[in-house]
Amino acid sequence: MLANMSGKVFVAQRIDSKDLGAWQMPQGGIDPGENHEEAALRELREETGVGAHLVDVIGRMPYPVRYDLPDELIGKLWGGKFRGQEQHWFLGRFKGSDEDIDLEAHHPPEFDCWKWVEPDELPALIVPFKRDVYRTLVKEFRALI
Repeated sequence: MLANMSGKVFVAQRIDSKDLGAWQMPQGGIDPGENHEEAALRELREETGVGAHLVDVIGRMPYPVRYDLPDELIGKLWGGKFRGQEQHWFLGRFKGSDEDIDLEAHHPPEFDCWKWVEPDELPALIVPFKRDVYRTLVKEFRALI
């Protein structure tokens, strides 16, 4: 979760789900040899162009957050290997400017547009099966945002 100095949170619209209006925060996998925080900062840089020098990590979820895919997506996403995800979330304070955000930093890009939103808006923007995850994140990080 990336929060700006005004207490708003970064979300971007996924290119592959544009017809659904699917917004999400940057996320991704952990490469061999990476710890969770290194992976989070790498994924943020890859997906948004925001380097670690522009972020102060100010929070970390004390436990992993999990979600399951809805039945109609099981076997269709991720090569059919997984039924959901376990995620380790961090909260970063963005020290840069909007001009530092570059969705073209990742090839191919995952997102086509982005915006800053109030934290309480997040669950309504995400696909339904991830809403509980986003509600948990907002509750856990609210005092720090």
